[in-house]
Amino acid sequence: MRALTLVFQHRDFYALNKPAGAPMHANDEQLSVVHQLAAQLDEQLWPVHRLDTPTSGVLLVARSQIAAAKLSQLFADHAMHKTYLAVAAGKPKKKQGWIIGDMDKVRRGNWRLLHSKENPARTYFTSTALQPGYRLYRLQPQTGRTHQLRVALKSLGVPIVGDTRYGGEANAHLHLHAWQLAFNYDAEAIVITAPLPDYGLFPAVAAQITTKDGVAN
Repeated sequence: MRALTLVFQHRDFYALNKPAGAPMHANDEQLSVVHQLAAQLDEQLWPVHRLDTPTSGVLLVARSQIAAAKLSQLFADHAMHKTYLAVAAGKPKKKQGWIIGDMDKVRRGNWRLLHSKENPARTYFTSTALQPGYRLYRLQPQTGRTHQLRVALKSLGVPIVGDTRYGGEANAHLHLHAWQLAFNYDAEAIVITAPLPDYGLFPAVAAQITTKDGVAN
């Protein structure tokens, strides 16, 4: 089990760069990522939000119950500004804009996006050409539903590379990375960026993202 990497430290919380494959819930083979970090730092920690097991990137972990409640409330109030990066093959139905619709649970834990908008998931995105046959997507979810971004790109006809659950091109890794969180905490403006993984198509993404975007080269 490899050591977890912190990308931000605060008196009330940590932010780690969660590796793809690190689970939020313990299984027969691994501790939960929060319990692994707690053991690594020899400190009691509290979960604040979650990332899917195959998703990498910024994950906040609170250092007290009070901090966990404050941070969780920021997520509930949609005061956490989240930016994800994803890579998909093919031509999308549109190259930028909103993806809005209710989400419906279907077979085997999958979800689908509906045309109805009674209680919709909302995602704003932009995209740029990455290399022949592939595009880079910057996704800014305004809600936090299970598999929201994976289903959003599936609805555009371009499931994420490695997302075989939703028909994506086969790859050893899901190409979805929680790249940046921006929020205010106790009147302090905080921006946290998680460096991109070094596998698959992510090196091409890193080459396209400039240093002014906040990624360390």
